[in-house]
Amino acid sequence: MPASDLDRLARLDTTTVSDALDFLALPGATVGLRPLWNCPRIVGRASTVQLGPKTGYAPTVHLISPVIAAIDSDDRILVIAGGIDGVSCWGDILANAAQAKGIRGTVIDGFSRDIEANEEIGYPVYGRGATMVSARGRVVQLHAGQPIQVAGVAVADGDYVIADRCGSVFVPAARIAEVLDLADRIARRQDGMVQAVRAGRSVEDVMHDKAFEAIKTGAVL
Repeated sequence: MPASDLDRLARLDTTTVSDALDFLALPGATVGLRPLWNCPRIVGRASTVQLGPKTGYAPTVHLISPVIAAIDSDDRILVIAGGIDGVSCWGDILANAAQAKGIRGTVIDGFSRDIEANEEIGYPVYGRGATMVSARGRVVQLHAGQPIQVAGVAVADGDYVIADRCGSVFVPAARIAEVLDLADRIARRQDGMVQAVRAGRSVEDVMHDKAFEAIKTGAVL
């Protein structure tokens, strides 16, 4: 049986996927959204959430909880935008709820608290940093399941997500096949470059621009 797109993406890393996006002139790689504890790589489909500052005084449903409650598949990663600097938009109760629903992890264009609690249950969380300041009374959920901007990258619900120690990358669902095909070629070529250097070939020759350009066509150098 052919590997699924998620299985193929899981065999790669963010640097290789970022390189493939570069070759295709596609945005997707972000800066600054890194693991907030020593958590594993995550790969999945985005469930998007847009947050924003609270402007009124009326009580509201706690942000993100309706999104978690509605998820009914095991391939989802929560992707959250619109946080306020220094204010948490993720914590331990949400992490426990997400884990119970089979959600694979959370990527936040913002801050999280309760980092140790996330680590204790093994729930992966990526973001800009840690804080202790609560979102309650400060941040509300504006919408979910719609396109959002995450660290300058447009992310739609259902887009592909890969995050590891280098950061977080998003791939448009409509382009996943060509990104994966190119990323596979890049991975093979870079593995060959490493082996060539280890075998004593000049690194100046191995890393010449012509070697990278050849990746586009699959040419052998």
